[in-house]
Amino acid sequence: MMIPVVVESVRMNLTNGQRVVILKDDKLERYLLIWVGLNESTAIALELQNEKAPRPLTADLLKSVIDELGANVADISITDLADDVFYARIGIVNAQNERLDLDSRPSDAIGLAVRYGAPIYVEESILDRAAITLPTEQDEKLEVYRDFVNQLFEEGHTHGEGERRPDA
Repeated sequence: MMIPVVVESVRMNLTNGQRVVILKDDKLERYLLIWVGLNESTAIALELQNEKAPRPLTADLLKSVIDELGANVADISITDLADDVFYARIGIVNAQNERLDLDSRPSDAIGLAVRYGAPIYVEESILDRAAITLPTEQDEKLEVYRDFVNQLFEEGHTHGEGERRPDA
């Protein structure tokens, strides 16, 4: 089953300069991180910020070609994950209302999706294997409590069974 996602953000790892596109599954608060190249991340980020490069980027060129052919991008799908490599398909509908599904790198597909406002889907099994979830507010509250209790034990308080910590 395909799950709709949105581009949550484009980020950069400050230690190594690598770029990542973060896709978010709104229903389950799952995030899929897809590492992309500098040019692809720039193309996605500029479009999300409603900015244009001085010269057309690859995604801009592809959009121009698709438009000139009387077609449009209907959707994109992240369809597979093998050996830590994501695979995608771009769904294009031509002037005769015929659908074409083209193999693509996810970064290029996402670059087109944000230009067309096209929906982005991810195969559910990929999200199940590779998505991350962030701690909820309740998890954070429990963590504060756990830290407090652990601090009590670190300050020399014992529980009668020795120095066992509640989260150990």
